[in-house]
Amino acid sequence: MWLPWVKTRPSSPSSAAASPSPSTALAAAAASPRLSFSSPSLKDLQALLLSDHSPSPTPPQLPPNTAPCSPSVRVFHRVRVAASALRALRTLQAPHAAAAEADRRVVLYFTSLHVVRSTYEDCRAVRAILRGLRASVDERDLAMDPRYLQELGALLPRARGVTLPQVFVGGRHLGGAEEVRCLHESGELRRVVAGAGATAFAACSRCGGERYVLCGSCNGSHKRYSLKGGGGFRTCAGCNENGLVRCPDCSPPAV
Repeated sequence: MWLPWVKTRPSSPSSAAASPSPSTALAAAAASPRLSFSSPSLKDLQALLLSDHSPSPTPPQLPPNTAPCSPSVRVFHRVRVAASALRALRTLQAPHAAAAEADRRVVLYFTSLHVVRSTYEDCRAVRAILRGLRASVDERDLAMDPRYLQELGALLPRARGVTLPQVFVGGRHLGGAEEVRCLHESGELRRVVAGAGATAFAACSRCGGERYVLCGSCNGSHKRYSLKGGGGFRTCAGCNENGLVRCPDCSPPAV
């Protein structure tokens, strides 16, 4: 009725000396390098010990005669690449910014001649309204440069009889004197010309506010002497038929 392990007899001193105790066996096994643990926690400990003694990975081999790259050199390279990218972005955006600025321009076609009183009064009134709003206006006087008449006819091809003044904002036809007066009285004209930018109107010291000066190449004669073809006078290509050019100080560049 007794279990087999209960009936075991106590071992003799000689047999006890011959067979090692469990604690002694565990210590000897722990000292052995070929020890394999069965407990999960001891296996984790063994893995940690092996990872500590494992050799470190070898660094990548550099080509011969190549110096290692320092952190400062890498940072300088990144800054240089970023600066190059920023310059390229600004170069790409510059034409778009110039085109957008040209699209918001206010162009006024008028005449300064006193031949027709009503036309002259309308032109003067529209100029006064636009200057009162302090809008940057490209004033193109047909009396000073007859080429503006052809330009205006190309902008309004369907109009049979073009009257002055005519105002364009952003490349779109705004109207004549009557339309400008109505928009100004309703307060909408300020909003329409707001994108053109503001400017302070003052008499130009070079042209006196006329927006035109004598041509420096022909001195206003619209003729230049040329030695080509046996010599003789040729038409000056740098000015209009009146020998005038736009004042470079106060007139915006033509688009």
